[in-house]
Amino acid sequence: MAAMAIILNLETATTNCSVSVSKDNEILCLKENNAADYSHSEQLHLFIKEALQEASLSFSDLDAVAISKGPGSYTGLRIGVSAAKGLCFSLDLPLISVPTLESMAHQVNLKEGEVVIPVLDARRMEVYSCVFDHHYKEMRETRAEIIDEGSFGDYSSFTKVYVVGSGAEKCKSILQAPNLNFDISIVPSAKQMAILANQKFLKREFEDVAYFEPYYLKDFVLQTKKNS
Repeated sequence: MAAMAIILNLETATTNCSVSVSKDNEILCLKENNAADYSHSEQLHLFIKEALQEASLSFSDLDAVAISKGPGSYTGLRIGVSAAKGLCFSLDLPLISVPTLESMAHQVNLKEGEVVIPVLDARRMEVYSCVFDHHYKEMRETRAEIIDEGSFGDYSSFTKVYVVGSGAEKCKSILQAPNLNFDISIVPSAKQMAILANQKFLKREFEDVAYFEPYYLKDFVLQTKKNS
């Protein structure tokens, strides 16, 4: 096992095209651009090259590649996973997957009695969400859900509930509980992937490069046929 794990982290689950190079838990370089028109196909490989150059590293120095696994944009996830797989195959590196919502949760500093609910905008009043306690442990699984007045009511007893991400705006328009705090500015970033990716590297929790697929949650949008 390498004493110091150097990991290339790729985050493409949303509009933020984000690449970081980390050494253990430390970010050596971060390149990202949050453009509404999805710049991933044009910028991802350029950011990878620039991040390695600015960190004074080459591909041969890498110990693993980490990818944000979703949920998120179908196109964005495909681009990121394809790039990660290509690098892992060509460089014979292990692939690490990091849940997108979990890395978002780590952008909020939590105290005891507080929880964070990362929410990514889906369709209409739908969001992809997950719930984490102040130790960043998952309290409720990731799901796609339609926001209504009763959403997240199970957490009314907590001091503060942070609802963060692109889906926070539609939540704010409906939810009125006094302990809710909304932050639309938080986007998934390769910056927060470093600690989670390093933890998985140390535990040797690697994906099968050939068969790994992003976490789309796309079965949520399937419609059942009506009987004629």
